Order: sequence, then structure tokens, then C-alpha cells
Amino acid sequence: MRLKEILFKRRLHFILLVFLLASCGVSKSLRDVPDISAYNTTIPERVKTSDSTFSLGNNKLNKNKQGLWELYVEGDPLQRGLTIGSLTKELFNKQEHAFLSKVDNLVPSKTKQALLRKFLAWFNRKMYLHIPEEYKTEIYGLSKYASPDYNHIANSYLRILYLHGAHDIGHALQDLALVGCSSFAAWGEKTEDGSLIIGRNFDFYAGDDFAKEKIIAFINPTEGHKFMSVTWGGMIGIVSGMNEHGLTVTINAGKSKIPLIAKTPISILNREILQYASTVDEAIAIAKKRKVFVSESILIGSAKDKKAVIIEVSPKNFGVYNVSNSNQLICSNHFQSDAYTNDKKNIKHKAESHSQYRYQRMAELLDQQAKITPQIAVDILRNKEGLHGKEIGYGNEKALNQLLAHHAIVFKPEKGLVWVSSNPYQLGEFVAYNLNDVFKNPKKPLLSNDILTIEKDNFQFSKAYQNYEAYRKLRAQVQSAIKNDEHIDPTLISDLKNTNPEYWESYYLIGQYYYKKRYFKAALNAFEKAKTKEITTVTDLKRVDWYLKKLKRKLHL
Repeated sequence: MRLKEILFKRRLHFILLVFLLASCGVSKSLRDVPDISAYNTTIPERVKTSDSTFSLGNNKLNKNKQGLWELYVEGDPLQRGLTIGSLTKELFNKQEHAFLSKVDNLVPSKTKQALLRKFLAWFNRKMYLHIPEEYKTEIYGLSKYASPDYNHIANSYLRILYLHGAHDIGHALQDLALVGCSSFAAWGEKTEDGSLIIGRNFDFYAGDDFAKEKIIAFINPTEGHKFMSVTWGGMIGIVSGMNEHGLTVTINAGKSKIPLIAKTPISILNREILQYASTVDEAIAIAKKRKVFVSESILIGSAKDKKAVIIEVSPKNFGVYNVSNSNQLICSNHFQSDAYTNDKKNIKHKAESHSQYRYQRMAELLDQQAKITPQIAVDILRNKEGLHGKEIGYGNEKALNQLLAHHAIVFKPEKGLVWVSSNPYQLGEFVAYNLNDVFKNPKKPLLSNDILTIEKDNFQFSKAYQNYEAYRKLRAQVQSAIKNDEHIDPTLISDLKNTNPEYWESYYLIGQYYYKKRYFKAALNAFEKAKTKEITTVTDLKRVDWYLKKLKRKLHL
């Protein structure tokens, strides 16, 4: 796996630890459980028509021909939670297993578990106070279908509650390099028909299996607005979604200070905005009243306002970025509002990460198009090159398409239209849905709009794509050899270079291997070659320079 995947893996490991320790450590958990006495606690039995088709009253789950699960659920908070849990039980359990089955391997020491459990119990002690009762009730219902295999870790409700804050907790406590999400919006004179168009890549990597079972959820709550979102089993929070009024929400992580206590998870804040806001001002008002514990850019698109803005939240600051003299808006992973002008972490992150590079690449691609259409938006999200079309290697985090996205999505809010990518990455078909049709007659089967669906990217059938997938496997072998001080056949080294020749990381890994084997001249050549490529971040460049400095000393150069 490449450096970014290593960081994601470490982040995932930390998240798993949070699941285990935070949920185990809350001895007074009974006070967290919502009062469900006013709700009907029974739902009908699930009907299984086939391995890919389920129903429960008016609610349904179906796997479409592109491999996306389509979920429709209605009802009050408890009914929604119970129904989602029942319909998606297998998907839910699969995702939970993917995370929690690794716990024993991550922290085998019982002593360390006990110490960290105490700390994380303290850290999470007030999170439940910052989650609305409605969503705690929905999570409670959902948790009834959690796997019993992990009850020794903690009761199911606490496990799933903390699942919704795990992204934030891992981000906050490790202050990691961020997921490289990219998003943009265009409207008015910048689009073909003048209506708002929004595109976004959700580059969250938690292992290859994590993105295999995506759920397109259509939710019809008893209170608030109907909405859709792209999600996964066990998740009621929002990372990408649009409601019936054409208000959209997508999130891009920012650089955070390390907080002292967990508060409102970003995905829950987004859920509240999507369910209860129909305008930009309403979204801002909701965001202002919640206290978060990580930094995040929330791109809000609004059919009523016919534009998009970025709400920038952090534990101790709040800003809104609103363009006044433009018909487009770009968002990567740094803040842009006046509120963060002097924020040292944001300034440093913008200068040293790949966020500004991707921002410039989006601007470049948007400038090349007189009018944006949904197809052009998809083409931008699929773009794998660097600035000025430079070949920077497949999987480079400076590219918009880093070939690891959980999903990509395009919205046309004023028409109620949304396009969701199918596997692999964002290379499969972008399946089109019309929210007006979906919610008009929920008793009908959920059907995508085949006429509007955008074709798959032929890159997935190319030799270059085959080489990239081969490169990922070769990379894992080289990294394992470096870690375990094993010998690598020279042909494997050659294959690693040849399968992704423009990617700096190929040569960096080869340099590391040669350095560890004390083949210093070969290592020097590899690191010098890496430096001729587009290196992702200042931190990565410093690593390369460190090796070069050490090698030149050893070789007396």
C-alpha cells in the first residue's frame, strides 16, 4: 500500500481502538440510552425475496445492476433505526466485523488496553450530550441488529454511537494527514442551463473491502425533510447527501487542533442540516448551534438560493466562505474564509499538504470549460493528471482521482437529480436518481434513471489500470520486505517501477529497500529519481531529502 494508505491504515487502527476502548470504558452508560417509551418498539418481519431484494412494510432494500444497494426507509426515529437495522443487517454486520475483528491484533496488551480505555472513556464522557435525542434514538434502534459477536467489547448501543464519532476521534487525537476530498460547485453563467451543479470525491480509505457495499439511502422521516445520502451499513450520519428541497451537504476534512473532549460528530451535524435546513441561512444557523471537536469544511448547495457556500467549523472558530464575484466555488482541505486568515495550522497545512495543488487543479479544469454539465463534472472528478495535464503517477494524492475514493457524487439540486458512482472507485457508471420521483410514490420499486446515467470510464479496461492494480500488490510486497528485512527478487523491483513509472513513491520504496540492504549507491539513484517526480507533500519531500543527505555522507559525496 502507498504512503497514504499506510496513514489511512494507521488511522483505521486508531479508530478501531477508539471503538473498543471508548465503548468499554463508560461505566455509567445507562444515562446515555435514549428514552423510547413514547415509541412503538415493534416492526414487521423482513421479507427476503432474494439475496439482493428485501422489504419490510413500505420499506425496501435492493441491489441494482451496478452493485449499489438502494435503501428506502420511512417512519419515526426508532422505526427508522429498527427498519434500517433489519433491512441492512448483513451489510451492517459485515462492516462492523471489518472494523472490530482486528481489535485483538491492534492492542494485544491488556495493560495498555486498560490505560487507554480510561483515557478514552474520559475523552468521550460528554459526547452523548451533543447528539440530538432523535439520532440517539435512531442509533438505538439500529443497534438492536448489531452483531452479537462483539458484545464482550461493549453493549451494541454504545458501540454504534461511538462509531459515528470515530472518524472525528481518530482525526482529532492523531492529528493525521487528511483524507484528500475534493469538491466544487458551478451555477449561473458557468453551467449549461444556469442551474447549480455540485461535484465531489469522497476520498476516505478504510481498506478495499470498506467501499464494496455502498448504500444509497432514501429517508422519509416523520419530522423534517426527506433526503438521500451515500452511506454504509451501521451509519446514519451524512458525508454526502441532498434533501427534497435541493439542499446538499458534502464534507472535506481540515487541519485540527487536538481537543480535550468529544462533542458533536461531524456526520451527525451534517445529518441535522440535511434533515432540517432548506436554505443556506438555515444550514448556517444549525451549524452555529452545535459544538464540534474537529475542523471541517461543509460545502452547502442550495436550490432555493441558487448557489453554494462553504461553512468552516472547528472547535474554537467558525467561518462562512461565500464568493460574490464568481459563479463557481472550489473546496479541498484548507479553509478560505476570513475567520481563518491568521490560523497558523491552516496556513501551514495549505503550504505543505496537497490541498492547494488539488484546489489549483480544479480551478484549471473548470477554467477549461465554458459551461459545466453533469458529464463534465464527472470528467473532472475522474481526472488523474496533475497541473497542466502533467503525468504524476496513478494514485498520487495531488490528483483529483486518487484511485481510492469510497464514492464520487454529482448533484443538480434545482432538478432534484443526483448521480452516484459505482465501483471501481469513481470509474464505474454514475447512476442517476430523481428525488422527486423516488419520494412521489415510495410503494413503487426504487429505480434509477437509465437515460441520465453516465457511462463508465474506459480507463478501467486499459493496460494502465491493470498495471496500477498490479502496482498496488507489488507495493505491498516491497513494503513487507522492507519491514521484515526480507530479500526481494530484482524482477519485482523492475516490475514496481514499470507498472507506475511516473509515481515518485515507486522509487522512494525502492530507495528504502536498498538503503536497508546497505546498497547505498543504488539507494541514492532511486531517491534521486524520486525527486524528479511530483512528490506529494513537503513532509514527503523532506523524507526523500533526509535519505539523500544520509546517503551522500555514507558515500562521501
